[in-house]
Amino acid sequence: MSDDRVKIAPSILAADFTRLGADVAEVEKFAASAGVDRLHIDVMDGMFVPNISFGIPVLKSLAKVTRLPLETHLMIEAPERYLEDFVAAGSTSLLVHVEAAHHLHRTVQRIKSLGVKAGVVLNPATPLTVLE
Repeated sequence: MSDDRVKIAPSILAADFTRLGADVAEVEKFAASAGVDRLHIDVMDGMFVPNISFGIPVLKSLAKVTRLPLETHLMIEAPERYLEDFVAAGSTSLLVHVEAAHHLHRTVQRIKSLGVKAGVVLNPATPLTVLE
C-alpha cells in the first residue's frame, strides 16, 4: 500500500542560526503531527549558486541533535567530490543538480552505493529532456 500523504521537509535555511539546535528540536517535537519526515539542508558553494550556506561541519552537528533524516541538497560544483563526506557527516539522502554533476549517472550510482537515497534536481530553466 502506498503512502499518498504529503511529505514536508523543512529547510534549515529558515531557522534562526543562533538557535539552530533549539529550532530543530522544535520541529522534531511536532514532526509527526505536522507531516514532517525529514530536514532539508541546502548546501551552497557560492559558485554553482551565488549564495554560500552550510557545509559538512553544520550537517555533522545537526546529525547529533536530531532523529529526523537529513536530506542534503548539494547546490555545488562537482558534487561527486564530497559525497562520502556528506554521508559520513550524517546525510541520509543526497540531491544533486543535473547541471552540476559531471557524470550524473555515475554520481547517482555512487550515492546509492554509499547506502543513502539519491535524488536529481533541475534548475527551473533546464528542460526535463536532459534526463532522458
